[in-house]
Amino acid sequence: MGIVNIDDDLHDQVRKASTVSFRSINAQAAYWIKVGMLCETNPTLSFTEIIERELSSAGVSAQSLALGEA
Repeated sequence: MGIVNIDDDLHDQVRKASTVSFRSINAQAAYWIKVGMLCETNPTLSFTEIIERELSSAGVSAQSLALGEA
């Protein structure tokens, strides 16, 4: 494992995002890096499609909510 130097403003954004998503700062940065890599290597897929594929490959079966359902 190594150290990645990032700009202070980006670090602040990672810190803020990590509190919203209940991840550590390192886990948030790793998540953004992985999603960024997946987006770059799969440019024809949307973010939602990428996340759905990742969830599916991890064995998570999330059901879609239909509009108007509570």
